[in-house]
This record gives sequence, C-alpha cells and structure tokens, in this order.
Amino acid sequence: MKSILLIGLGRFGGNIAKKLHEMNDEVLAIDRNEQRVNDVMDHVTNAQIGDSTDRNFLNQLGVRNFDCCIVAIGDHFQDSVITTSLLKELGAQKIVARASSAIHENFLKKIGADDVVYPEKQMAAWTAVRCSIDRILDYIPISSDHAVYEIEMPEGWVGHTVGELDIRRRYQITIMGIRNGDDLNLTVTPDTMLTHDMTLMVLGENSVVQKCLQGKHKLR
Repeated sequence: MKSILLIGLGRFGGNIAKKLHEMNDEVLAIDRNEQRVNDVMDHVTNAQIGDSTDRNFLNQLGVRNFDCCIVAIGDHFQDSVITTSLLKELGAQKIVARASSAIHENFLKKIGADDVVYPEKQMAAWTAVRCSIDRILDYIPISSDHAVYEIEMPEGWVGHTVGELDIRRRYQITIMGIRNGDDLNLTVTPDTMLTHDMTLMVLGENSVVQKCLQGKHKLR
C-alpha cells in the first residue's frame, strides 16, 4: 500500500483515483472544482477543494510524506507546470505528471517531474499499431524497438506444444504468457499445449513481430 497525492480530478484523474482505490492505496485527492471532489469521495481516503498553484496550500498538505504525487492536470498548461515546480521545491519524493502536448512534456521534464505520461500520444501509438497489424489485441512498448504484444492464436499453432513449434528459434519471438478468458498463465514451458481459445503475450523486436504478423513470414 502506498500513499498518493492526486492533483486534478478531471476524467483522467478521476479514473486514476478509482484504480488506486482498487489497489487499496491511500489517496488524498485535490481539485479546485467542488463537484469533481465530491465525485471521487467514495474512491479516495480523503479529498479537498484547493488550488494546487498556491504554495501555502500545498505546503500544508505535507507533500514530502507521500510516496508519490500525481499531477493529473491536463487542460491548464500553466497550472500543471506551476504545481509540478512547487511540488519539486517542497521536496516531493516522486512526481508523475500528465502532459497534453510535446512542449508540455518537455517543460514538465525540465522542471523536475520524475515521470511524464502523455496519454494522447501513447493512445495514438497504440491505436496505430493495433489498426495496422492484424490479430493484435494489445500492445505495450517496453523500449524504442521492443514491445509485448497480445495476439490471437494463429490457426496453424492450435493443437501443438510450444516446443513442437520451436517458436523462439523460428520466429525470434518469446511467449511471455498465455491468456485463457480471465486467466493469465505466466509459466509457459515447451510442453504447454496451445488451443484456439487462447491468446498469446509475445515479446520481440517491433520489426520482427510486425513482419511475422503481416508479411511473408506471417505466423501459421
């Protein structure tokens, strides 16, 4: 369990509050809009109406005591930058801030955000990959040239074991896990039998995975 200071309770911040609640984290949520504060009361430990650009207000919250401070303000560039800068000055242990543009992202990094999330950019990349390549159900980049893909089970693999197919050598991809309904199996062995109702979590170089799924080396 972690203690989180969540600032900004729009759609993005509100959804973060709900997820943190599911994870049993202690959350203090802040927004200057009373209705937004009321909307998340059932999903956080405490919530306050306040202006995060006010140094005195932030200082009273004891930002040093939180494991992480999340700046979920996306629509107000100046408020986001000022809030992030103040958190840094007040000694926040870790600051994760939301960006709404590339310029915003660069500013947040320069003033001390430990991590910056840019939802629109990340969702655009996810959508482009998913729409341009058949059979991809999900996509999680882990570096500039590698990602984990969730893919539908290739017809030609059904009824065979992982070892029989020699997937790593033949395709240069690694099966990290197998999903069957709500169950995720992360213990994949050469004896694991593949069935049509499974989906695969595969790790590989982007260009290799994409070539396997759409080119002449298409999985079969």
